Amino acid sequence: MSSGVSVRPVRPTHVAIIMDGNGRWATANGKPRHAGHRAGVKSARQVVEACAESDVKVLTLFAFSSENWKRPPSEVDALMRLFVEVLQREVDTLHENGIQLRFIGNRESLPTILRKRMADAEARTAANSRMTLVLAVAYGGQWDMVQAMRRISQKVRSGDLDPADIDEALIARHRALAGLPSPDLLIRTGGEQRVSNFLLWDLAYTELCFTDTLWPDFGADQIAHALEFFSQRQRRFGRTGDQLEAVAD
Repeated sequence: MSSGVSVRPVRPTHVAIIMDGNGRWATANGKPRHAGHRAGVKSARQVVEACAESDVKVLTLFAFSSENWKRPPSEVDALMRLFVEVLQREVDTLHENGIQLRFIGNRESLPTILRKRMADAEARTAANSRMTLVLAVAYGGQWDMVQAMRRISQKVRSGDLDPADIDEALIARHRALAGLPSPDLLIRTGGEQRVSNFLLWDLAYTELCFTDTLWPDFGADQIAHALEFFSQRQRRFGRTGDQLEAVAD
């Protein structure tokens, strides 16, 4: 292959996951909804380990959306406490395994103790390079774009940026995932087939994998199946399959 073009990629560089189905799993098992969220933490741990072992470089997990604030206050409070608990318990293991932790989302809306845990976790793992684990907390794709536009407009207003210089690359540098590649593969568990305001800019050419498996039942085997699905995809980015085959030859 003289051009280096890969018609069928073996592994995605960046995997993003909408972890859906915790509440339904709890209901189906006769448990309260918070038990589903706790069970989901175990799945997240398995998936992080499996992705790191599969040489995935970036894993982004949609942990709490900007719309999830509309849920019952008792459920939201339980989730916030769970986030704090999980960070306190898991950061050492992530650090020991060379995983860098990064958060995206509206931190100002989160409890003070959680913001502190997040900042401490990012600082502790900042030098790690085996894999970057991004947790989207209080995140929404539309919020992300508004923040990017505000930062760009401030530069225009101050005279530091000519509007004619605004292009896709500049906008990408102001998104929440700035400095990281866009996801190659998006997985959504729980049977729904929508992106739910997640990484709207970044998913432009992402391969989409939907599964009926509820998140607490999703683990290493299911990740392996999703990665196999990805390996069968032909990523054309606007070109024809014939063009890619010709370049690969």
